[in-house]
Amino acid sequence: MDTITASVDATAQPSRADEFFSEQLQKIFLRTDGLFIWLMPCQWIAAIAAALWISPRTWAGAQSNIHPHLWAALLLGGIVTVVPLWFARKLPGAALTRHVIAVGQVLMSALLIHLTGGRIETHFHVFGSLAFLAFYRDWRVLLSATVVVALDHFLRGIYSPQSVFGVITASPFRWLEHAGWVVFEDVFLFISIRLGLEEMRAIAERQMQLEMTNESIERKVAERTAELTNEIAERQRAEMATDHLNKKLLDVSRQAGMAEVATSVLHNVGNVLNSANVSAFIISDRLSKSRLTHLTNVCTLLRENAADLGTFITTDPKGSKLPAFLCSLAERLGAEQAELRREAEGLSKNIAHIKDIVAVQQSYAKVSGVVESLPVTSLVEDALEMNAEAFTRHGVEVVREFAEVPPVQVDKHKVLQILINIFRNAKYAVSESSRRDKTVIVRVGLNESGCVQVAITDNGIGIAPANLSRIFAHGFTTKKEGHGFGLHSSALAATEIGGSLMAHSNGLGHGATFTLDLPIDPAFRSNSQQDSTACQLLPA
Repeated sequence: MDTITASVDATAQPSRADEFFSEQLQKIFLRTDGLFIWLMPCQWIAAIAAALWISPRTWAGAQSNIHPHLWAALLLGGIVTVVPLWFARKLPGAALTRHVIAVGQVLMSALLIHLTGGRIETHFHVFGSLAFLAFYRDWRVLLSATVVVALDHFLRGIYSPQSVFGVITASPFRWLEHAGWVVFEDVFLFISIRLGLEEMRAIAERQMQLEMTNESIERKVAERTAELTNEIAERQRAEMATDHLNKKLLDVSRQAGMAEVATSVLHNVGNVLNSANVSAFIISDRLSKSRLTHLTNVCTLLRENAADLGTFITTDPKGSKLPAFLCSLAERLGAEQAELRREAEGLSKNIAHIKDIVAVQQSYAKVSGVVESLPVTSLVEDALEMNAEAFTRHGVEVVREFAEVPPVQVDKHKVLQILINIFRNAKYAVSESSRRDKTVIVRVGLNESGCVQVAITDNGIGIAPANLSRIFAHGFTTKKEGHGFGLHSSALAATEIGGSLMAHSNGLGHGATFTLDLPIDPAFRSNSQQDSTACQLLPA
């Protein structure tokens, strides 16, 4: 295919260069025609002036009478001027026009030589005419002019030598001398014309190369533009698909985050319900084994001996034991009552704890999506309350280090989602470690950028350095039964509320710190912090 294209280009190049060459040459023809349209009337006027002021003195001494040459200047000069002008107007740029102008121009030279009585100085007009005709860059035009000049000198040298040579008699070969000088000039003009044409040819070829280069560049630009357009369209389609997928992932992550919160709530409620079930079982068991039935037997025995109750208590073997039995029964029932009261109080506390957890969850669920000005410590305490039972059951000590901080402008449901996920991960990390002193430290303060920072540090199993960059990736998890939605949805939620979530760990076995930065309520932001729009993290 490339070979065929190269061969086609090779055949097309000369024709295109010839076309450029012809166009430029045609412009020269037209421009030179225009030059003679102005030059020849001027020469005609000069010829008339010569007939009026020069010819009478040349032919008739000092007398300035009207001379017959004036009519020659008017008539012959008019003919050799008007005919070329007509051709220049009707056939501009034609070869015939060039030759007619050439003949007219040298005939005007002949007329001027005649009017000046064959002065040698006027012969220079012939050489000037040849120089002007060389503007055409057509050697044939010079050839026509040379033939006419030679013929004019030959004929007038024979029949009227004074009009051409300024003498009454002249050598019959003198015209050859004049013609020789004309040919001498023609040689140099021919060389000049050839060099000019070669230069024009080179310019035409360069123009052709430039045009071909431009066409090639434009073609390549068009092809590249089409490729870029297609790439942009493909990229836009890919971006649209990515945006659609991201929206789906965001919805899935948000739902997963909500499921994490719900799971945490249900998990804690389940733990409390286990304790409540234990208390209820103990109460039920104690009631089934209660000594209260013995009191019923005593009442029955007393009713049977109600007629002689004193004798029965003092003399009857059963009756005599009745006071001591009643005292013992009273002690047993009192102990049972105290134990049942303790279990009932524990059951009430567990039920109240369940109500608190459900109430907190309901309060957050009702205001989901609403941005409010809230104290951070209360949000942290609510999240800790929902995980309190899990921390207690796994023996995790929670250390609070709260500083005075301004309120934050956030959606508290999303903050709760983030904190619950972090606390659950902290609980899992310390539970999986072999340490006895399982500790989670919760710090609340301000970072360097002026945002409220909640840092949750555990002394659990830590995070491998290779996993730090993927810890918030969708679907990434190190838990055996994990799904990788919790931290991913938490990071997305932190971004949505104008904050950020970062993780830091010195490696496996060195614990981890999760840092949540939250935007301060603008009403409480100082002037120096007013322009801060993004929360930055302090090193953990």
